[in-house]
Amino acid sequence: MHISAERIAQIEARRDEVQASMTRADLPPEEFVRLSKEYAEIEPVAKAAHEVRRLRQELAALEQMAGDGAEADPAMRAMAQEEMQLIRGRLPDAERALALQLLPRDSADARPAMLEIRAGTGGDEAALFAGDLFRMYQRYADAQGWKMEMISANPAEVGGFKEVVASIAGTGVFARLKFESGVHRVQRVPVTESGGRIHTSAATVAVLPEPEEVDVQIADGDLKIDIYRASGAGGQHVNTTDSAVRITHLPSGLVVTQQGERSQHKNKAKAMQVLRARLYELERDRAAATQAGARKAMVGSGDRSERIRTYNFPQGRVTDHRINLTLHRLPEILEGPGLAEVIDALIAQDEAARLAQLDGVG
Repeated sequence: MHISAERIAQIEARRDEVQASMTRADLPPEEFVRLSKEYAEIEPVAKAAHEVRRLRQELAALEQMAGDGAEADPAMRAMAQEEMQLIRGRLPDAERALALQLLPRDSADARPAMLEIRAGTGGDEAALFAGDLFRMYQRYADAQGWKMEMISANPAEVGGFKEVVASIAGTGVFARLKFESGVHRVQRVPVTESGGRIHTSAATVAVLPEPEEVDVQIADGDLKIDIYRASGAGGQHVNTTDSAVRITHLPSGLVVTQQGERSQHKNKAKAMQVLRARLYELERDRAAATQAGARKAMVGSGDRSERIRTYNFPQGRVTDHRINLTLHRLPEILEGPGLAEVIDALIAQDEAARLAQLDGVG
């Protein structure tokens, strides 16, 4: 993908313009915030553009030096030829880095995310696996310096979860986790299996970008809110007050229940947080469907019914079926740190597919 000198000049000029505007004494605070955000977005693009421009200019100067005719100093010409080889080797990487910066950004990439994990086929074993996945994301989030807060959980009697929902906040959360949506499959011998047979179970993962309140307008008349007594497993923590909340969004039919907190107010706030995320994702899906092929190039469509990854315990391997990546480091991946390699590979493949699509268009 060749980026013209004119386009590079435009990028650098816009960065300088934004930078100059930010120093104006009469700048209103809200305008400073807007310009700061734009500067943060354009600065890495401008740096990549500057590097391409610098390498191209050096190459042009060296080509002129090497082609100055017989009267040119042979030693100088040889040095120029050597330098040209080095720059010709570095220029494609610099141009690709700039092309990646110029790829259309998913507007949700910088958002926090709502992580939902549900046990699928496999009964108790699926619930235990859902618990393993939750811990994997928890440890990965810790390693990234993100903050993870549990929104709701429906624990299984044997351990793990029938369903668990958490909110993850930090830098670039959705950008790094969005390819995790889909069916995760596990193959292992359950602890309850006396015959040593391998069982296959599954859990569904959904990663939704969390919107700000202004992104999703919800009219009070569109909501049906029911308050009821929370159900519990017994013991001293049974909720004896009517504090559980069920919110039905009438236009879409979405239903969210929340009973993790003892306060009705807190349960309602958390239920609204989940509802907003699901409505925002519905709107994103609608928008993507109207843009022909908008998500076609992506590694994953975000379809929760798509089987994306298998965790095979007897062989100690994890296979991501979308990019045919197999790593024989299952414990490290489930511990969290090893997941970074899988995510990096998914992001790289997605970028390559979108670059190829742009080249096809160009």
